[in-house]
Order: sequence, then structure tokens, then C-alpha cells
Amino acid sequence: MSTTKKLVLVGNGMAGIRTIEHILKLAPHAYDITVFGAEPHPNYNRIMLSSVLAGGTSIEDIVINDWSWYEDNGVHVYPGDPVVQIDTVRKEVVSQNGVHASYDELIMATGSQAFILPLPGANKEGVIGFRDIKDCETMMQASQKYRKAAVIGGGLLGLEAARGLLNLGMDVTVIHINGHLMDRNLDLPAGLMLQRELEEQGMKFLLNKHTEEITGKGRVKALRFTDQTVLEADLVVMAVGIRPQIELARNSGLDVNRGVIVDDYMHTNIPGISAVGECAEHRGIAYGLVAPLYEQGMVLAKRLAGAATEGYAGSVTSTKLKVSGVDVFSAGQFKDSPDTRSIRIQDDVDGVYKKMVIKDGKLVGAVLFGDTTDGASLFSLIKSGEDISGREKEILLGVPSGGSGSGPSVAERMAAMPDDEIICGCNGVTKAAIGDAVLNKGCNTVGAIKSCTKASASCGGCKPIVESLLTYYAGDNVGEQTKEGICGCTSYDRDEIVAQIKEMGLKTVKEVMNVLGWDEPEGCSKCRPSLNYYLGMIWPTEYEDERVSKFTNERYHANIQKDGTYSVIPRIYGGVTSPAELIKIATVAEKYDVPMVKFTGGQRLDLLGVQKENLPKIWEELDMPSGFGYGKALRTVKTCVGNTFCRFGTQDSIEMGIRLEKKLDKMVAPAKVKLAVSGCPRNCAEATIKDLGVVAIDGAWELHVGGNGGVKVRAAELLCTVKTDAEVEEWTYAYLQYYRENARWNERTAAWIERVGLDHVKEALADRDVRLALVERLEVTLGHTVDPWKEIIEDEKLRKNFTPLSGAEPVAH
Repeated sequence: MSTTKKLVLVGNGMAGIRTIEHILKLAPHAYDITVFGAEPHPNYNRIMLSSVLAGGTSIEDIVINDWSWYEDNGVHVYPGDPVVQIDTVRKEVVSQNGVHASYDELIMATGSQAFILPLPGANKEGVIGFRDIKDCETMMQASQKYRKAAVIGGGLLGLEAARGLLNLGMDVTVIHINGHLMDRNLDLPAGLMLQRELEEQGMKFLLNKHTEEITGKGRVKALRFTDQTVLEADLVVMAVGIRPQIELARNSGLDVNRGVIVDDYMHTNIPGISAVGECAEHRGIAYGLVAPLYEQGMVLAKRLAGAATEGYAGSVTSTKLKVSGVDVFSAGQFKDSPDTRSIRIQDDVDGVYKKMVIKDGKLVGAVLFGDTTDGASLFSLIKSGEDISGREKEILLGVPSGGSGSGPSVAERMAAMPDDEIICGCNGVTKAAIGDAVLNKGCNTVGAIKSCTKASASCGGCKPIVESLLTYYAGDNVGEQTKEGICGCTSYDRDEIVAQIKEMGLKTVKEVMNVLGWDEPEGCSKCRPSLNYYLGMIWPTEYEDERVSKFTNERYHANIQKDGTYSVIPRIYGGVTSPAELIKIATVAEKYDVPMVKFTGGQRLDLLGVQKENLPKIWEELDMPSGFGYGKALRTVKTCVGNTFCRFGTQDSIEMGIRLEKKLDKMVAPAKVKLAVSGCPRNCAEATIKDLGVVAIDGAWELHVGGNGGVKVRAAELLCTVKTDAEVEEWTYAYLQYYRENARWNERTAAWIERVGLDHVKEALADRDVRLALVERLEVTLGHTVDPWKEIIEDEKLRKNFTPLSGAEPVAH
């Protein structure tokens, strides 16, 4: 008779699945595990949702355990099928879809939900919370139709939502009930510094505002405040807090207060049922941060696995965050009171603020803004209760109180850090866990520690401390700090792979993986597309593009939308079109019932909502080149009117932009590339935040490189100033080919320039013979490329890929 017990997890979120991970390690065969999740997604990192909304991360990137993990570990999972009933007598759960599952042990990990203020009009269309992937998708969809967004709540969640909506092109106003932003995490000076930073990014703020009503008929139209002022809004995001999901627990007879009440071992009042995560209330506290939830999960996992464990005694929490690109940290009692003293430094020029709050000689709270390097060490002092009398300035400023000398060494700081210090807040990894990985599991590189413990695997903010701990524990045995492989399938980095392809004459993706000994014979969604690019870049006249190694967008030469339709963006050189071309686009859009035609930010027309089977027909009737709006290629060359019409124009920016775009219009690259040409220093074409921007000045042209206007805005840097149009072309083509040949796959020029440095690029392109050789190699490549739309139109075999029955082809993502 089998001794395997049945374990049911209600909730497929971070805390619950982390508990299951521990159980599988401690007692891999003790339970037959079944998981029910309310969302139709595998376990994902909810902390990273703001990155998805902002556009810097895909949903796939934030998945912690993909579907194969459940299968590999024998975990039965029912996604999108929440439990609606628990029979505590028969020990059975029933799901929304009618699945019955019996249990010996049941874990409640139902998490929390966004709190929606009970305002008149809160139930209108366009009023949402910000809690899950569906909320992100709703906001993305709204941004395509509407312009004005209001975010109620000036805490972290609200600011993250605002940043994402701003990136989606909406006009965003944040409404906050108190006098400064993030008042639960920052004091007034830090809050004001944060507000200034965010205002420079384009956010608007209404502070000390109380919302009275949400107005509109079916959909929200405006917010009315208690002072009777009004703010127009097409979308309202409430980010005013969370509430534990306890309805199922309450209906099942579990003791609840704010959350499901648990003891130190995560027991509820009903035998066989435990609770963990945001839905649990321990000693009167329901935690909303990841670290304490993971601590709870470890205790519960040990108990269920039969391992010895001390009970969970609660957590002292700290908050280390990146708010719209700004680093902030707070811990403990960071606000002043009559019985505390403070020491602080404030540098408005560099945007740095540091504050320590001291009571009875002990550090009780801290706030850091702009530079959060010392967050972990300050938090350790808060938790230890150590007397710091006489050392206050030394701790805050890093120098002894006497004046000269140096503060404690890195090794001393690492040694003083307690073992239970949470190093990676995203994944709840402690100092002790990293020490164990280094000392007992042979992890002697940051990459090995990341694979073993997940420390630094999410946002990466803890990587410097992980590196310091690695040095502290491993000493002289630290592994060579080599470049990580391009993916988990290989230890080879980009440069090694390119060198081996050239040296050994490797000509196919499969050949590269076989010869270089890939761990995964078929590769993965990271390495296959990158190898496909490197091979095409090295052998432009010989390599045949491998379609199955490309992402969906690039395989179908159109951007797939959330509803499964596609968008068509034809090439419009320099943003200049004609009445005849516009009539042609309008006629095709009308014929095929295209739901939306939109001007893009790159001066083109986007036909949205096209069915896949109609793509070749539309391309054929448009009879225009592909605009490559879907690929890692040249997207647009944006222009202003220059001296053709503008009274400020000094050069013909339209002619220059069209010339560059016609030359480069089929150029593939490691990542998407955007160019712009401005006819004068007023820079109406926004050339100084493009991958390459050409700016006209009196009698000359400036070339700016490495700019980015996306999630991480970066101003381009001046590469050179030239006098003639021919020189603009020469330097532009040479620079882009040098980027094509040296950047990593999926690395934008902004990140590439930051990595290698502008001086390196200037030095590489200084010799004209080198530039001309680069131009020649680019011309060879461009001479062997074809317009993909035209190729598919003329090849019946390729057209068959767009029939409704072609969906069974494997997708590289």
C-alpha cells in the first residue's frame, strides 16, 4: 500500500509554489501534489509586473516555473480553475470547473487582491486595480484607444503603474491622499526628491487630494475631488493597497481576521489545513513583501516534510526598490519622533539622500535615496539592536568619526551581516543560503549562485552584494569571473561563438550546437534566434535564414497582437508619403475590414487587427515594402521638414532621411534600430534619443549614437561632426555595421555603447580604410537581402504558412 500522501495547494503564486519547491527538495516522494490556480498562467514573479507594463520585459520573462517544471516534478496543475469549495470533513476540494481532489494536507495560498475604493462610480468600465497579468493587458489595451490615465495612490504600486502607462504613451496623473509620495516608505525630503525625478520623466501629481466620485456614463470620464475640482480620465488605476483573499477560507470554517489566522508553524484552526503568503495573518500581521512570505514557506515545508524546524517568529522588514529607475531603501522607524535623533546627508545635485534614525544609541530606522548600497548593512544593524553610539557618522558616511582613515572593509561588513539577512528580496534568498551554495555546493561564480539559489535572477539589484559574499566565502577559490553563456544550453559567450563559427566554417544552427557541444541538443528560445542572427551576419551570401529559429513576429513578418491578429506597417521612407499612397492604404484597409489604422511614433501607418491568412493578400495589394515593424532590423528613419519648409532648418533633413532609409531598409541587426534626421539643433525629429541621430548645424552634420527613448531613456552621445552628405552616409553605415558585427544578439545600441564605451567605438572607426571596409561588408549583406513580403507573395509554398491550418508549426518562445 502506498504511503504517499495527497497534498493540495490552493493558489499558484509565488509563496505557495516556493513552499512546494522546498517540499520537493526535502521529501521528494512524500506527496502526490495538486495545484489549483485562478490565473491561466504558470507561476510568475508578480514583482516584475511593472516591467511588463513598462514594456521592458515580456510575460514569458517573468515566469518562475514554466509548465515543464510541473511536469518534470509530477505536479498536477489546473490553471485558470480556482477552488470554490473545501469540504473539511471529507477532505476534498472542488474547483470552478468541477474538478474534485481529495487531500491529506491542504495549503491555502490564495494571495491577495487589489483594494478598490468604495467610491461612487468605481464599478464603471475603465476602473481597475493593478495586481496581475490581466490588469497589465487591460492597461495596454486601453492605451491603444485612450489618452488620459489617472492613478489613485502615490505608493510604490501606483508609481509603477504610472511609469508603465507613461511608457505606453498616455498622459498620466497620480493622485495621492497625503503630502508626499511613498509616505509609507520615505520621509518628506526623500519623497520630494522622488517627485522631482518623476516629474522630469513626465508624470503629473495631485497631492493632498481626496477623490469623491468617478464620473461618466458607461465608461469613466473624469474624477471629482472633495474640493470640487475635476480631472479628466479615460482610465483609472487604483493602487491604494491589497486585501488578503479570505472568502474561500471564511466559507470553509477557517478562523479569519484580516487574513487566515495561523500559528508559528502555519497551522490554521482546522487540522490538515495550513496557510502561507499574503492570505495568512501571523501574530496579527498579514505581510505583503516577498521575503517574509518565503520565510513562512520554508517553515511550513519543513513541517510537512517531517524535518526539524523552529517556528516562524515574524519578520522585521525592509524595502529596497527601484521606482521608475530611481533606487530607494527604507527600513524600521524612519520618521522622526520626539525620542529619536537623526543624522542625514542630502545632495540635490547628484540626487542622493541618506538618513539614519537613532534611539537610545541604537539604529532604529533608515532611508536611502539614489544610492542604496549600504541598505543591507543598515538593516542588519537595525535587526541586531547593536549600540552604535559614537559611530553614527562612520556608518552613514563610511569614514571613522575621528576624520581620516577608512570604514570597515567589505569582508568585515559581510562578516557582520547576520545569516538570516535577506540578500535577494525578489526570491527570498538569505546570506546563509548563499554561503551554503558556495561552501557546500561548489558554487564559485555569481552565475552558479544564481542557478542554485535564484539570488540576482530577477531584478538583479542584489548582484553587488552577491559578488561580495562570493568573495567573502570563497576567498582565493572564486571561479574565473567569465562571461556567462548566451543561455543555459551552453557556457560559450557571444564572442566565443562568433569566433568558432568563423574559424570552423560552421554554417547552420544545428551544426553550431553539435560541434560546440550544446547541453540541450535542440537549443532554446534564447540561443536559436541568436545563432540564426550570428550565422547570417557572418555568412551573408551563403547562410539561409532558418525560419523556425525566429520568434513569431519575425516568422510571419508582422507583429502579433494580444487577440491573435497581426499588424501591417509598410515602409514609408522618411515619413514622407503621397495622396496616391494614402488612398491605396485606405482602400486596402477598408477592403479587409482592418479595425484600426494608426499613425506610429515613427511617422508611418499601422494597420492593426489583421487576420493571419489575410497578410499576404494585404501586402500584395499595398505593393509597398515591409516596414520591418516586427523585427530586429531598421525600423524607421524619422525626419523633420528641415530647410524644405521650416524657417529654422539649416539642411535638407527629408532628403537625407529618405536616402539613409532606402539604403538600409532591409538591414537586420542584433536588435531593432531607429534613426532620425533633424534639420536644425531644435531637434524636432528627436534625433538625440535614437540609436543613431543626425542633427544639422550650420554648414555641417552631427552624428549622435547610442540613444534610447524606451523604458530606460538615454541621451545619445556625439560620435562625430562631418561636413558633407557623403560623410554622413559613410560614418552611418560603418557605425551600424560595426554594431552588427560586435553587439550581442538582442542588445540595443544604447546598452552596447554603455558596455563598450563611446571612446572604443570612436577609436575603431577612426581609420577611414576600416570605415570603408565596414561599409563594403554592409553593402554585400544588403545586396543579398530581399523584401520578405514580396518573397512570400511570389512563393506559393511560403504563402501556405499563412493558411489557418499552419498553426501547428513550433514557435520559438
